Amino acid sequence: MQVPAPFQYQRATSVEHALTLLAQLGAGGADVRILAGGHSLLPMMKLRLAAPDHLIDIDDLAGELGYVIETRGGERGTSEIRIGAMTRHRELLESPLLARWAPIFTDAERVIADPIVRNRGTIGGALCQADPSEDLSAVCAAVGAQLVIRGAGGAGGSTSERIVDMDEFHRGPYRTCVAEDEMLIEIRIPAAPRTGSAYEKVDRRAGDWAVAAAGTSLSLDRDGVVEAVGIGLAAVGGGVSCPRAQASLVGGAPTEEAIDRAAAIAAEQETDPVTDQRGSAEYKRHVAGVLVTRALRRALARAEVAV
Repeated sequence: MQVPAPFQYQRATSVEHALTLLAQLGAGGADVRILAGGHSLLPMMKLRLAAPDHLIDIDDLAGELGYVIETRGGERGTSEIRIGAMTRHRELLESPLLARWAPIFTDAERVIADPIVRNRGTIGGALCQADPSEDLSAVCAAVGAQLVIRGAGGAGGSTSERIVDMDEFHRGPYRTCVAEDEMLIEIRIPAAPRTGSAYEKVDRRAGDWAVAAAGTSLSLDRDGVVEAVGIGLAAVGGGVSCPRAQASLVGGAPTEEAIDRAAAIAAEQETDPVTDQRGSAEYKRHVAGVLVTRALRRALARAEVAV
């Protein structure tokens, strides 16, 4: 079957309009989905793995929610890079701000799909799809992203916002904490000095879903000690981040032995791969450990030269 089930189509003209439509159309229990770039949802609809009753197209919101900007003195007390949920993959790839402060995005975008998909697909759509093999969830987990979710539940019909981290946002394969009457509108990442990040991926062919992938971020203090670290994995089961592996590095020198130990913890304790057409569980676990090692070493090299 390559034809979607019947559905009703609406086109939102603003975030508030989209939230109103979500509340109205979903009031009776109907399945209502947001259509951003469409490169995750539409293939599932064609295979009838998804059969929403209503689609709300937010393509017209690209002007409102498509941006990569730097802000000073964010809620975490540091500068932040703020990324609108409708920002296209191509815009992430070409962003000089991300190339400077979070080159992990540049790394990842180079190996995501193909130019056609990168021209239309969006970061918000990718994160909300929560595919187990999706790259940007691992990226955002590694850099300690905070996600801004807006709903229409405020007093007097006003909107309300909440901010969550990736561990709260990502609730497993194809599941997030975004409620039926809410939208992801922004991703915020810290822009900290002496921080490096990197992404490594193994796939069967260029642009394919990952066999295994790893994203890392590493921050050093003035003495070269690891101040903060993030490790995110894709396609190998487990959670979206690796808290035990991260904790093993914080507060110590980033030696090769420490990096190898963290990679071993990530692969052995924080993955749960399955055997499928992309490889055996043992192979995927091994690859995950190798990729964490490589990504941590590249992140360290970048942190050592970062301003």
